[in-house]
Amino acid sequence: MLDLKNHIRAIPDFPKPGVLFYDISTLLAHGAAWRQAITHLAEAIKPFRPEAIVGIDARGFLVAAPLAVALGLGFVMIRKAGKLPGQVIGYDYALEYGTNRIEIQHDAITPGQRVVVVDDLLATGGTVQAAVTLLKHIGAEVVHAGFLIELNFLEGRDKIGVSATSLVQYDQ
Repeated sequence: MLDLKNHIRAIPDFPKPGVLFYDISTLLAHGAAWRQAITHLAEAIKPFRPEAIVGIDARGFLVAAPLAVALGLGFVMIRKAGKLPGQVIGYDYALEYGTNRIEIQHDAITPGQRVVVVDDLLATGGTVQAAVTLLKHIGAEVVHAGFLIELNFLEGRDKIGVSATSLVQYDQ
């Protein structure tokens, strides 16, 4: 059993001074650790009986796509505005300094479909909360959320509105 924290690089002052960035590129580059991460996340999510895995743009795709394959499920993308072709349904949400918009293709989820939302990292919970709200708006049953990393000190779990699993937690 590998300690996944040993495969996540902490980069101070990125993308701006005072921020400690948790870089998963070193985890992705280590085959055994990456396989273990996906396997453990799949085991944690399987009891929720999802019918699709929804990944959040962009690093969430790196986790959600192999997770969907591991579970034998389809993968659905939630993207930043203007990145998906065809008819989309969007949701605008507030950020610390402004607003953002996420979108999903109008036919990506069928009403009542059980989904799990996945991202690489849970910090403040704002983007995940927006994704959950958007999915519920289009009729999905959001049964759980999954993350590689959770920054416990930012208390994002309290804001997302669904139960969650994270493989690695940081308390500061």
